[in-house]
Amino acid sequence: MRTLSVQACIVGGGPAGMMAGLLLARAGVSVAVLEKHQDFLRDFRGDTIHPSTLAVLDELGLGDAFLTLPHRKIETLTGVIAGNSFRIADLRHLPTKHRFIALIPQWDFLDFLAKAGRRYARFRLLMQAEAVDLIESDGRIVGVRARTPEGETAINADLVIAADGRHSLMRDRSGLEGEAFGAPMDVLWFRLSRRDSDGEGGGGWFGRGHLLVTIDRGDYWQCAFVVPKGSDAAIRAEGLAAFRKGVAALAPFLADRVDEIQDFDTVKLLTVVVDRLKRWHRPGLLCIGDAAHAMSPIGGVGINIAIQDAVAAANLLAVPLREGRVTEHDLARVQARRLPAAKRTQAVQRFMQDRFIARVLDKSAEPLEPPLALRLINRIPLLQRLPARIFGLGFQPEHVELPAA
Repeated sequence: MRTLSVQACIVGGGPAGMMAGLLLARAGVSVAVLEKHQDFLRDFRGDTIHPSTLAVLDELGLGDAFLTLPHRKIETLTGVIAGNSFRIADLRHLPTKHRFIALIPQWDFLDFLAKAGRRYARFRLLMQAEAVDLIESDGRIVGVRARTPEGETAINADLVIAADGRHSLMRDRSGLEGEAFGAPMDVLWFRLSRRDSDGEGGGGWFGRGHLLVTIDRGDYWQCAFVVPKGSDAAIRAEGLAAFRKGVAALAPFLADRVDEIQDFDTVKLLTVVVDRLKRWHRPGLLCIGDAAHAMSPIGGVGINIAIQDAVAAANLLAVPLREGRVTEHDLARVQARRLPAAKRTQAVQRFMQDRFIARVLDKSAEPLEPPLALRLINRIPLLQRLPARIFGLGFQPEHVELPAA
């Protein structure tokens, strides 16, 4: 068995893992990031880079370079209910440099972070390296076992950071206890071509029983068809024609191209999970991002909360890791720092799920009408700044505190 030794082994090459690896290596910590796929090119991932993340990139001196990548800007968020358009959030007044959400395929964002990480000698990214188990000694996690193209590999580490997503294997192997909050919906992902006459930015279309969100990816729309929890099989049983008709009814501007959905193989199910670990750590192990707290897709904040976790973890752990003295007290400080923001964000998401999304998805309810809160937000522009602040910057935006080693 091949053996590697690093100060920090990060499982998962998503936003949390890549940012944590970049920041720790930049601070002089030897890092190995394990990504089980051969590249980052996977569809149906979050594509929204919020102002809080853009601020972190600026602090690293990477903001200008990042914004040279092809992207779309969203300055306002709108929804369409019963044919009427409502503005939900206006980011143009945020107290930050970048007052917009950047829409960019997540694989481009991860490739960008990987390139930035490779500038540092202590950064190592292992592709096609699938972590399969934790290595434990005397009650402490001391590394991971992984399958790699070179065969089974043991990565010994002073700290393992589990950043392997909402279905985290490392979290499951750790025995850490979680709490699930439930969600009334799942999401069916697919794509449709985009035309210049469609306009930019996308939006949300609400109808009784369904909700459609369109994400502008330049030459096509990434579509999120929100359906009642557990209804995927029934929708597929109704047939492709009924599914296309439902999409066209919600967003009439797409009616002339729904035939591009040629079969259900191109429609992918995202099972929505909202949960949170009661304790994010044990000796030698820390969970961050979705591995610690799976977020609802509402607001598209998952990537950005994960990035904030990574920044806080690097700020608090780089020096102890560099000096070989990281303790569980250090890990507890990361959870204490980030837990309030995760709780508050999930509370807002759950409120919106229960008070609005669940009603939209209930086909037996009365005809769909815009709720009073939405009508007030649309009528009073000043109120549009509150949801922009919550979802654009978050409850506790983090800042890079450590200089490059």
